[in-house]
Amino acid sequence: MAFLKFNKAELVNLSYSLKREIISANKTGAYCNTSIVTCNTRRYHGLLAVTLDRFGGDKYLLLSSVDESLQVGGMQFNLGIHCYGDIYEPRGHKYVVDFDSDPVPSITYKVGQIVFRKTLLLVPDKDQVMLKYDLLEAPSSTTLQLRPFLAFRNIHSLTRQNPVADTSFREVPDGVSFRMYDNFPDLALQLNSSAFKFVPTPCWYNNVTYSDEYRRGFDCTEDLFMPGYFTLTLKKGESIVLSASTQEVNPASIKRKFNSIVASTPTITNHREQLLRCADFLISVHNGRKKINAGLSWMYTGLLRETLESISGFTLYGKNDPSEFEEILDNLIADDEERLYHRTTQVEAPLLLATVLQDYLEYGADPARLWSKYGKVLAEVVESYSPGRRKEVTMHPNGLLWAQMDGVALSWMNAYINGWPVTERAGYQVETNSLWYNAVCFAIEMDTKYSDGAFASKWIPVRELIRDNFTRVFWNARNNCLADYVDGYGQNGDIRPNQLFALWVRYSPLDEELAPAVMRVIANELVTTRGIRTLSPRHTKYKGVYEGSQIERDSAYHQGCTRPSLLRQYTDVCFRIKGSAFCKKAEWLVEGFFEDLNKHGVGVFSELYDGDPPHEPHGAIASATSTAALLSVYYQLDKYKEAGK
Repeated sequence: MAFLKFNKAELVNLSYSLKREIISANKTGAYCNTSIVTCNTRRYHGLLAVTLDRFGGDKYLLLSSVDESLQVGGMQFNLGIHCYGDIYEPRGHKYVVDFDSDPVPSITYKVGQIVFRKTLLLVPDKDQVMLKYDLLEAPSSTTLQLRPFLAFRNIHSLTRQNPVADTSFREVPDGVSFRMYDNFPDLALQLNSSAFKFVPTPCWYNNVTYSDEYRRGFDCTEDLFMPGYFTLTLKKGESIVLSASTQEVNPASIKRKFNSIVASTPTITNHREQLLRCADFLISVHNGRKKINAGLSWMYTGLLRETLESISGFTLYGKNDPSEFEEILDNLIADDEERLYHRTTQVEAPLLLATVLQDYLEYGADPARLWSKYGKVLAEVVESYSPGRRKEVTMHPNGLLWAQMDGVALSWMNAYINGWPVTERAGYQVETNSLWYNAVCFAIEMDTKYSDGAFASKWIPVRELIRDNFTRVFWNARNNCLADYVDGYGQNGDIRPNQLFALWVRYSPLDEELAPAVMRVIANELVTTRGIRTLSPRHTKYKGVYEGSQIERDSAYHQGCTRPSLLRQYTDVCFRIKGSAFCKKAEWLVEGFFEDLNKHGVGVFSELYDGDPPHEPHGAIASATSTAALLSVYYQLDKYKEAGK
């Protein structure tokens, strides 16, 4: 029985099917992303987008789509679907009768007595996508036509018909190859059979519309090049595989490779397996360097904060692979020296390194070896917050960190409207100073035990200053919780989840007797069945639904939308307080995410959800931080269930 189920009767309904997206990525940094009826609704959608080092390591969409047509008895049935303004043409979705996502996405069409299946497979270790076509039922031989639509552009851009494009092709074994612009790789389209004909009919399809971009108020139309079509005949029970790749392949190996990959892809039977599959394809090994992709399909790979928030969940709690933990962390440190030691607009991000090392230590890492390898890095991170080292943030005489750059949001809450931050939060930020105290304390402890103690002797007075001043500066007696930040005008009273970090860090700067009050406020105002709200619903600026124009969505992004990623901090604290008695509540907090796996991104975990019920998913379709947080919760559940036996 399939782990994910879809309403077959609704597949022909575009309001249902266009909201559900196929998403897959591989180790080379390539991805495949489209709706479950293969109608592209975003500029990021396409069958093959690849990472190109020659263009700075960004992703580029080569193959946008392939339209299929069936010809039988003198009649032609077009299975493709494109949007032009408010018109869909052709309307191939009306023939869809089934969709399955496991082990790989497949769509079944029924045209009269013809039953036809299309299966999509992104090859795990190459810039290659394969489409297999099976003629399951047919009263007679059927002619299949395949029309590729080419883009050859950055995934963040849109393209137009232009005279620079090279619309020619060259023949390759059992196929044709294209390279529309200089410096791009070739795109080889090859079949596993020579029993076909390629008919050149070069044509631009103008004003293809991406409905999601239109709905959000973005540029939403582009022109796609269709060079011609493959035509071949299939009999009942026969199949054909189309390979689209940046390298020519041996046609004789195409079908065998397709079948081998599908056979080796395990079916999903439970929640943990679904999380692990999602985590696996969010880890890329482009050019032999292992990194975490922050989110598909438009977020970047190797981002500092997102990697540090995800690495423990992915590698330790999910895959039980400490060597992968170190490999990813080592690559991050090598790539992000600027942000770690000099400047960043997310001032709390470098301090997350301490929490990651603490995770590794608790997981079982040898403390002396850990400090020998990473101690200098963490010490330099701490030193970089000393006065005069960073322009965006500095330590004040009271030991606390003050972050301020006019007009810049210096935290993870960094949405902007017309160039101005929605939540600037200049001053003493509660989560930044919580992470700061934790990093200082951890570095002092490790330096004292496993080094010469020089760092510790310098920073012990600072530790005492932070501890003495944190509660005095941040405790808000009126709200009975912590201020979100404190600036020149005093405490900001917004009820936000950032105060959760003061309880979550191993070395808490908060007076212990105040912790229950903070948790009551968070539980009563911010906790939902889809993560933790970014703002209390009682606030006048609360936006409970992430919809509308760019301005409306950015107004909601950190003003009410929930973050599954914050479940790790919340459940960690609750487990510490309640132990195994919290297991049932923790299960309740995560089970809802699996109810949503058949919408938005199929089989993956979204970046954010509406703050208001029914908490619809939004944002990055497959989020690293959300996935990692859920893996962390399951890791804790396993630990406390075992302890409670």
